[in-house]
Amino acid sequence: MNATGALGRYGEELAVRRLGEAGMATLARNWRCGRAGEIDIVARDGDTVVVCEVKTRREGGFEHPMAGVTPAKAERLRRLAQCWLERHGGSPPGGVRIDLVGVLVPRRGAPVVEHVRGVA
Repeated sequence: MNATGALGRYGEELAVRRLGEAGMATLARNWRCGRAGEIDIVARDGDTVVVCEVKTRREGGFEHPMAGVTPAKAERLRRLAQCWLERHGGSPPGGVRIDLVGVLVPRRGAPVVEHVRGVA
């Protein structure tokens, strides 16, 4: 695994922890839907399915992690959420929500983890 892959995996670990602290249960990680792409984390928040995109950046980079969800990325996440629902019994009573977890890793000190609900 290269440095970028390791950083991404680290960010996903922190995201799973943060979601768990918020009372969410992780259902899947790195779930793929053919050529449509991959969902970083699928979680359950009560009766809602949460498709969670994780963006991890090192401090001093060109863009903040939260800037990583473009309109095209949001549309892809909506398609992936639909694929998940089709393969797992349809929409739950609480529907589906798309969240973002941004992780900023400083040169020193603890990473900053931000969770934003309902980004797309």
